[in-house]
Amino acid sequence: MSPIRSATIVALASAVLATTLTGCSFDAGQEDLTPIVIGADLELSGASAPVGKAYQRALELKVEQLNASGALGGRKLELLVKDNRSDASESLRNIGDFSSDSKVSAIIMGGCNECAVGAALTINEKKIPTIALAASSAIVNPVADRRYVFKLAPNAEDSAAALTTELRRKGIRRAALLHSDDDYGREGLTALRGEFDKAGIRLVRNESVRSTDTNVSQPVRRLTATSTTNKPQALIIWTPPEQAGLAATSAQEAKFSGSLFLDAAAAGDLFLGGSARSTERATLIFTQTMVIDDVIATTPAKAARRQWFQDYTARFGGYNGFSSFAADAVQLIADANLRAGGDGVNRDGVRDVLETSQMDGLSGPIRMTPDNHSGLMPQALTTLVARGGRWRLAG
Repeated sequence: MSPIRSATIVALASAVLATTLTGCSFDAGQEDLTPIVIGADLELSGASAPVGKAYQRALELKVEQLNASGALGGRKLELLVKDNRSDASESLRNIGDFSSDSKVSAIIMGGCNECAVGAALTINEKKIPTIALAASSAIVNPVADRRYVFKLAPNAEDSAAALTTELRRKGIRRAALLHSDDDYGREGLTALRGEFDKAGIRLVRNESVRSTDTNVSQPVRRLTATSTTNKPQALIIWTPPEQAGLAATSAQEAKFSGSLFLDAAAAGDLFLGGSARSTERATLIFTQTMVIDDVIATTPAKAARRQWFQDYTARFGGYNGFSSFAADAVQLIADANLRAGGDGVNRDGVRDVLETSQMDGLSGPIRMTPDNHSGLMPQALTTLVARGGRWRLAG
């Protein structure tokens, strides 16, 4: 089967599944031919560029697949991409440009927490539906002030609960934490403390690093020091992928003999490259999509995830775990436009549909409600382990 044909089949299956779950029907006699234009505000340069570029690749591939599938009827998706340079001020300017463009029905923002949190009020004021791929809960809370803002990324509380379960299962009673100095990193610290209190695990030390830091050896040495009675049995790394790799290498250089645990924010490429040796046997909490080639496709959703993994890998020569969130965001926006009704661009209608969207997406089960605009459900997270230079399903 050709790559285009396989891409078309999975795109059609995904669109049909999303439509079925939300109970939409269309009148062929009133077909709307208006293009579905999505603005994408991404980190294509600056500190977060590696993840931003992975998002761009995923968005472009998913748009291509849906357009080729015919699942959108006579409509076509168009993607307008702007680089925010990993800068919140530039991101806000991009949001302003997109919201002023009457052809843009919705926006997808990248993984920059500061950008999404900083733009949330403006998005609400401009009334333009936006799905952020960043993780901070402040992006969508309080919901009353974020009616037009949604997010698709693991939640700190869910990740902390899954990490704590693994620590307890391995008999670890003392842990140290390296976290990013941003909203999501601080949420992680708070969430872990709460989970640790319930599990009887001590957080003996914690250190934060800025997103621009390219050397994390000093905080890692302080966290893994063996000169005190509070020597940690595990080091938890709650940072973006590039810093997580640096931290793992620093821990190895500091001769840390304990276990490494990584939050979902540290996920990135399937193959670990230069950090493979230092991350061997490390545990990562993330979605199953990263290792779907280890999973038997027993359901249509799992088959779609496996096909997405294969299509992305065939196109780009490797896989990035965050790609599925971007693809799911495109699917949600396309689906919302199809059933929003009205002539042309209907931003309020798209917002209303997004708020009650449900689908078994490429990232896992997604459910939006009027009280919860963070769609990824806890069941989407699973436990992965680094073996032989790549991530594998644990067990």
